[in-house]
Amino acid sequence: MAAGSAPVFNLFIINKSGGLIYYKDFGSQSKLDTNESLRLASTWHGLHAIAMQLSPIPNGGGIDMLEAGTFDLHCFQTLTGTKFFIATEVGFSGAATLLAIIYDLYTDYVLKNPFYEVEMPIRCDLFDLHLPAAIRKDRSLLVAGVVVPGRT
Repeated sequence: MAAGSAPVFNLFIINKSGGLIYYKDFGSQSKLDTNESLRLASTWHGLHAIAMQLSPIPNGGGIDMLEAGTFDLHCFQTLTGTKFFIATEVGFSGAATLLAIIYDLYTDYVLKNPFYEVEMPIRCDLFDLHLPAAIRKDRSLLVAGVVVPGRT
């Protein structure tokens, strides 16, 4: 990993119906166009739903992490069904902390925005501004797997 670069390639936020409401690229080598990001988001939603149904545990949580040869996908699902998933470098151990930070930013800057309609695409300048800054700022803590004070 290059000095100062984040171990995160992409962020996807999917509403409870499986629609992509936010996508952000953080420097992946192959940029996704709009159709590819929509296709990936809906595929992940479908795989997550199938995993929940196949789970031997009642009300199983679906897929939390998918390991691939060149990246890992980490997922966090809220109680309302909104899913946050990030593509990271292989073996990145700070994903749970990072997803908690992203969820905090989402609740602070998107859900508290009086002009935002739930389940609709996210168009919030403050969220766009603080998201990359939080990932850069907390990079060393994320790599170490340290929980950031004041964040869940």
